[in-house]
Amino acid sequence: MSSPSETPPVVAHHPALRHHFDTMATQKDSSLLGMWVFIAQEIMFFGGMLAAYAIYRNVYYDAFAAGSHHLDVKLGTINTAVLICSSLTMALGVHAAALGKRKATVLFLLLTIALGSVFLGIKVVEYADKFHHDLVPGPRYSAESLHGAHGEALSADTARHSELFFALYFGLTGLHALHMIIGVPIIAIMAWKAGHGRFGPAYYTPVEVTGLYWHFVDIVWIFLFPLLYLIPHHA
Repeated sequence: MSSPSETPPVVAHHPALRHHFDTMATQKDSSLLGMWVFIAQEIMFFGGMLAAYAIYRNVYYDAFAAGSHHLDVKLGTINTAVLICSSLTMALGVHAAALGKRKATVLFLLLTIALGSVFLGIKVVEYADKFHHDLVPGPRYSAESLHGAHGEALSADTARHSELFFALYFGLTGLHALHMIIGVPIIAIMAWKAGHGRFGPAYYTPVEVTGLYWHFVDIVWIFLFPLLYLIPHHA
């Protein structure tokens, strides 16, 4: 029987364990739940814009098709491949962090940043083209560079409603790009922490949560690419 003067043994806690959690597992589950809740409200946010897009595309199909065919499908396809590769490198980064491979984690996270930067650079080129052809919604908007299914000039009504397509195009792709602009520095912070040995098999939750965010952004683009770039012309 222990004497009153004896103190209970001290249980070692991981330095990353916050005081309001009992175990690392509970802390991880709470972090993942928080990210999934955030992603759920982001789905509703994008969902509202996509619902508006679906409605107006159905009402003004010819105008949306004319606007879509002014988008560069090749650049959109390249960006799709770039983002799919960035999801792969992000997943490999999370896997390396779970195994405690410091250098591999940093490498894959930096590759993800590089691929994300390539995507944003291509979007800048695409946006510049729209500015050059006065296809940015506003007082300077002009549909003169657009054409119909057989190269004919658009009717006044179709030309007017094509501005709605580009308003939704810039709204959806701009919001998506904003999420990527926010994600890149977050991944950079994760890479810096990984380089300083902050993550390992016992604790890599921040990398995993960041990976969920990045995969969500990539999935959004998988929807945007066919919806915006691949609208066929009716004969």
